[in-house]
Amino acid sequence: MGAALALSIPIFDPLEEFRKVAYKAIDEWTEKFRDFFERDKPPTISEISDRFTQTRHLFLEACFEGLVTRLAEESLKQRHAKCPKCQRPLPRKRVDKKEISTLHGSFTIERPYFYCTDCKHGFHPMDEILELVREAHQLDVQSAISPLAADLPYETAARHFSSLTGIDVSSHFSHETLNAIGEKAKIKTVIPDRAEIEKRINESSIDGKPPVMVVAVDGAHMPTRPAGKRKEKRGRGQYKEAKGFRLYLLGPDDRIVHVASWHQIKDALEFESDLAMIASRIPHNKVKMCLLADGASWIWNLFSKHFPEGTQILDYFHCSEHVHETALCQYGATLQGAEWAESVLARLGLDMATSVIAGLKRMKPADKEAEKAISSLITYLTNNKNRFGYRLHKGKGYAIGSGGIESSNKFICHTRIKRSGAWWLKENCNAMLRIRCAIYNGTFQRVL
Repeated sequence: MGAALALSIPIFDPLEEFRKVAYKAIDEWTEKFRDFFERDKPPTISEISDRFTQTRHLFLEACFEGLVTRLAEESLKQRHAKCPKCQRPLPRKRVDKKEISTLHGSFTIERPYFYCTDCKHGFHPMDEILELVREAHQLDVQSAISPLAADLPYETAARHFSSLTGIDVSSHFSHETLNAIGEKAKIKTVIPDRAEIEKRINESSIDGKPPVMVVAVDGAHMPTRPAGKRKEKRGRGQYKEAKGFRLYLLGPDDRIVHVASWHQIKDALEFESDLAMIASRIPHNKVKMCLLADGASWIWNLFSKHFPEGTQILDYFHCSEHVHETALCQYGATLQGAEWAESVLARLGLDMATSVIAGLKRMKPADKEAEKAISSLITYLTNNKNRFGYRLHKGKGYAIGSGGIESSNKFICHTRIKRSGAWWLKENCNAMLRIRCAIYNGTFQRVL
């Protein structure tokens, strides 16, 4: 008898099938450059770059779609599934098409659809497996445009994004994407965790000595408007204060090492909750705490409650402004006034607030306006008499000015929110502030 013939059954190899798709795609793509080889003169670098930009999506789209369909082939052909609510076995009802837009091109896939008549629940299992979002533009596109839209007006961000990537997006899409991300961004995610804060503290330590950590609080006024109804004129806009804090370390060579910023349009009670949260993440025994603010008593009350060990310092520039305003009212724009103001600030720098207050009480006001200014300065200095000593604090390495929090106000709040003609719904303004804080804090990827 003759030997039995062995039948060879080909084994399906998804990787090999994908390789075939990629080879075919590159063959088709290279044809886009044929005319370059038929010229008498070689193309310029700019011409080659432009052709790559115009055609690369053809190659990437084919490869991307081929990879998805090979990796998820069984799921794409799925005919039965269990209802995620009641676990009832269900037959496939239909196949739905979905347009998918990614950073590497766009294509269409067909996903099985299942429907449970008991639960009245329909679902596409492929959406969960591939983590598809409802919109055509997928998460990679959304995460890529978000930093642009957080820095630039929505329309400008969409235009630049389309120019850079070749992916057409609308200003509405960039707007809705930022609002959706901002809704998910909460303070617990936006603020670095305790381990990250400790790492920054250790890196800022000099010879094992605890570095100075500055906690600064200040407000920035944001342009807000009420919600407008369709075909109705919007109400009058108004400025609302975004209360903010910034924590930073004074590292080697007087460098500022940023730790965390947080700004929101909130009342004092809500702000306290946020400040308490960041206070709980700081290893207080590893830093020398420096607390900076203007003369608002409610801020100092919060500092005393949540950072009781901290050294409280009244912002020097805020204090200087008060002193010079009083000098102007009393002496006018004269050399005598300037000298008086500088002598007052020098004594406050040496922690001689009691002496300064006594001198103010002995002054003879030049007029009613000067009398009012002197009285106001006496109250201001009396309320903050334990928060001066600027020269002494500088000698210990503490910060005495609010430049750090003012910089945070400008970068996070003013740069994006206070654009010409911009008025924000409070909710959208807060969402944008949370996103910008996350970018500045280095935690943006956590909120996506």
